[in-house]
Amino acid sequence: MEVVVSAVAGDFVNRFISFLIKKCGSQENLETKMERLQNLLLKVHMIVEEAEGRYITNSKMLLQFKKIVEAMYQGYHVLDIIKHRTLCSSRHEKEVSSCNILSTTICYVNHFRTSQSAAIRHDQLQNTLDSLETIVSSMTEFVFLLGGCERISPKPYDTYLYFDNFMFGRQMEKQQVVNILLQENLPHFSPTVLPIIGPTRVGKRTLVAHVCNNEMVRSHFSSILHLNGENIRKMECESFSERRDLVVVEFTADTDDENWKKFYASCTHMGRGSKIIIVSRIERISRFGTVRPIHLNSLSHEEYSYLFKVLAFGSTNPEEHPQLVSIANELSVLLGGSFLAANVFADIFRKNQNVHLWLHVLKKYRKMIQKNFSEFKEHPKILLDKEHHIDITKLASSSSPLHIMPPQCEDYQSKRSLTKVMFSDLIADSVVIPKENFEVVTWESRIPPYRRFVNIVSNYDDEMNFQHTDLPHKKHKKLDK
Repeated sequence: MEVVVSAVAGDFVNRFISFLIKKCGSQENLETKMERLQNLLLKVHMIVEEAEGRYITNSKMLLQFKKIVEAMYQGYHVLDIIKHRTLCSSRHEKEVSSCNILSTTICYVNHFRTSQSAAIRHDQLQNTLDSLETIVSSMTEFVFLLGGCERISPKPYDTYLYFDNFMFGRQMEKQQVVNILLQENLPHFSPTVLPIIGPTRVGKRTLVAHVCNNEMVRSHFSSILHLNGENIRKMECESFSERRDLVVVEFTADTDDENWKKFYASCTHMGRGSKIIIVSRIERISRFGTVRPIHLNSLSHEEYSYLFKVLAFGSTNPEEHPQLVSIANELSVLLGGSFLAANVFADIFRKNQNVHLWLHVLKKYRKMIQKNFSEFKEHPKILLDKEHHIDITKLASSSSPLHIMPPQCEDYQSKRSLTKVMFSDLIADSVVIPKENFEVVTWESRIPPYRRFVNIVSNYDDEMNFQHTDLPHKKHKKLDK
């Protein structure tokens, strides 16, 4: 593979730069450039996949790799928009003019349409190409250095059986975590503390789970211990052995400095080379770190859109379904970057690749956004991130108001036997909505840490009764599979 990559690198760079510096021309020239761009993106993708299969320990190479990946997704995004701009424009003009949408909802639709039209303007396209030109200028050196990086063991076969059975992106962050875990604890022998900080449901635990499942990490540590941050004050010195261990501590709330000092003092009894990973959405928790924290943020729109289409189309070739691509492009904007929503809607689409179904679901989701903006003045994803209830009446095509409640206390859920409904069935109108409160299984992940997301849905015949709910609330508690 190194020979193949090296052979194409020099020719690829020269051809790509030559292509990028040309200005936009006529429609005929645009079609030629699109074809050339598509061929070049295939070559970029080949190099990216090769890099994903290597252990990159050089921090500067990781930064360069991140830039290459970002440029690749930007290229795919521009190519995709140009291909489907005419179809999208005509469809949106007809739909927007035929329905009364709140101004806040129109902003989301307009953002999608604006991103399309802006991306095909000469200046916008040229800016994107100029950026790509800068990125690929050092491709030859990157490929040469990549050949000296150790290979990662091949992915398990089941990764290819399910399109939602892989961790998308985060290659740079994963390599950074692995590199820190395998380093010696310098300048002293006390355990290194690595904070991983990011918003809720952004993939922090998924990243840690995949790192802990890494073959080199598993063989490097005698054991891997997972702790709840609220219980660290109960840990005693005898809790840890003198072996080289990895301790993962998850904080859902801030903790007192004295509690941490006592816990960290007990960790010094672990063997040389032991490490501690802190996982939290609270920025202040990073003060306990002994190395620079790793921050996880939502994927860029280009990456998220690419991921959503990969999940939604599965083994189907999107090129054969331009109308579906158009719908997927808009929905990827409206979903707001939510991983849970991407998996739920993509699962529905992948099972039934019918234009009428996809468009029906898109329209329902638009109406749900409108409803939540009308009631709560914010997008459903933002409401969920704040652990606020959201209105799903329009999404579920319900005659009575339905609200997904924030995560509930486990003891409350155990006291009542509620009907369980899959969220995807609710959206696809393939299940009878219970007359009383019920549990909705939002998503069951097939990748570590194999989480099962469950919420209570409140069914109100009278919407005014919603203000008098007596459901208990407790932050950050979810059902795990």
